Amino acid sequence: MNAPKKVVLAYSGGLDTSIILKWLQTEYGCEVVTFTADLGQGEELEPARQKAELLGIKPENIYIEDVREEFVRDFVNPMFRANALYEGEYLLGTSIARPLISKRLVEIAEETGADAIAHGATGKGNDQVRFELAAYALNPDIRVIAPWREWDLTSRTKLIEFAEAHQIPIAKNKRGEAPFSVDANLLHTSSEGRVLENPAEEAPDYVLQRITRPEDAPDAPEMVEITFEKGDAVAIDGERLSPATILTRLNELGGRHGIGILDLVENRFVGMKSRGIYETPGGTILLAAHRGIEQITLDSGSGHLKDSLMPRYAELIYNGFWFSPEREMLQAAIDKSQDRVDGTVRLKLYKGSVRTVARWSDNSLYSEAHVTFEDDAGAYDQKDAAGFIRLNALRLKLLATRARRTKG
Repeated sequence: MNAPKKVVLAYSGGLDTSIILKWLQTEYGCEVVTFTADLGQGEELEPARQKAELLGIKPENIYIEDVREEFVRDFVNPMFRANALYEGEYLLGTSIARPLISKRLVEIAEETGADAIAHGATGKGNDQVRFELAAYALNPDIRVIAPWREWDLTSRTKLIEFAEAHQIPIAKNKRGEAPFSVDANLLHTSSEGRVLENPAEEAPDYVLQRITRPEDAPDAPEMVEITFEKGDAVAIDGERLSPATILTRLNELGGRHGIGILDLVENRFVGMKSRGIYETPGGTILLAAHRGIEQITLDSGSGHLKDSLMPRYAELIYNGFWFSPEREMLQAAIDKSQDRVDGTVRLKLYKGSVRTVARWSDNSLYSEAHVTFEDDAGAYDQKDAAGFIRLNALRLKLLATRARRTKG
């Protein structure tokens, strides 16, 4: 295969992607364009620009973009309408960021005339799959370069030697083995590897990046009200805010109260199990709130069908199929269910827990007249239940009769 002429690299400014940048230049002799996304990871991104310039990238080929609002509006919010949880627990914080990064890589490649894109995901993880499936779905002719699957820099020592040979600055704390690796964005922080690799050992407290230990959280609970329109959070305590601002504020609340810590051994798409510590403070609150407003605005048929679709929807996102027709089909059904999911939920935050304590909506299906233990003024005739039970029991009675008849 011919060497690419120009490559758009997903670039963090860290040591690994800086090595990849230089490797692309030396291995292929190609021009490199860098793309750094501000997804709310909480790091200053200007050093990435300076590092790219130091490594010979032209200023016009350095893309640093704040995509936080797009991330929450077009990716996080649609996912939360589904109450998506992978394997019953994981809020998909890393998974949902990858299609947005891939989308911009492909768009920038088209804008700059690049014939390839590159990423820093390893050959053992899920991210390589997510980046590449998304890229091919958006441009079937794009070439994807995954250096970790190609080069012979198979140890930390070799990486450091390569960096030193090519005058790539190495921070002091990068010369040794980091105790664990971290991926972060506005939705979550993910910590994996090294000190976390043995699932029989409790994760050390220093792993936590953005959440206070529940034991150290405030002794007094705090209330918060979240307002929804068509299934999306639009206000906190009556103040309308942008999607990214809402998630930022919920992160602050959840982090302070020790909410959203998950220690999970999950099944990677590539076949192995891995252990991760996930911190999703705002997302954990948002999931509880969305469930709370759906309780009074969704009918049982819609709600139960939606819940049955959720595991498949979550698996599609985890496995990298955001831009697939089946995910879009499920999204259309989920979005239709949210037409009347409007209203406000009050939640109590306390030492690692979030609990819905009240919810109200102009679209509420809850009828006090029907459920009251007091006089319902004829709203519900209890005699009707007898026929309902008889009809539903008919099948069971026939089965029991046959079993009795054929016993022995």
